Amino acid sequence: MANFLHENDLPDGLELGPVVAVDCETMGLRIHRDRLCAVQVSGGDGDAHVVRIDAGRREAPNLCVILNDPDVLKLFHFGRFDIAVLHHAFQALAAPVYCTKIASRLVRTNSDRHGLKDLLGDLLQVEITKKEQSSDWGADRFTAMQIDYAASDVLYLHRLREKLDERLCREGREHLARYCFEFLPARALLDLAGWQDTDIFSH
Repeated sequence: MANFLHENDLPDGLELGPVVAVDCETMGLRIHRDRLCAVQVSGGDGDAHVVRIDAGRREAPNLCVILNDPDVLKLFHFGRFDIAVLHHAFQALAAPVYCTKIASRLVRTNSDRHGLKDLLGDLLQVEITKKEQSSDWGADRFTAMQIDYAASDVLYLHRLREKLDERLCREGREHLARYCFEFLPARALLDLAGWQDTDIFSH
């Protein structure tokens, strides 16, 4: 198991399998203002690949192949944000997708804690630190702590999905989750188009 750092794109020939965990680091939470700084991925084998993105970078062909591949399921935690960020940066719309935050909200109705740190602690007994979350992701070089932090956001999503799928099945809500995941790319596009604070389904 290892964490690998790459510059601006994944390396040629990297095979990550049919289910790939994906996460992003940005300078902030306003997509049109705060640039994408890193994308991290994992195929669920214990390895993580962290891609540092230069300011103004508009292409990442190898990464986009994965995002656009209809035969590769992309795992996210709060996919709504990451899908929008990736589309804004590279014009690649990730699909099909699975979001562990949405799955958690559908089955863990006994809790209002749906952050990744909470889910990993509650469902997998894995403790991660969020200390580096607000570090300078726009730096020209990442620290070892930043790389480890970025990796931790994708290394456990495959196992987390398994636990959440068990509960979705138990509660009979797999179909609701599937419909939500199918709509998620469109929700991200609505955010980018200006409807991020509007419930278009309200009266």
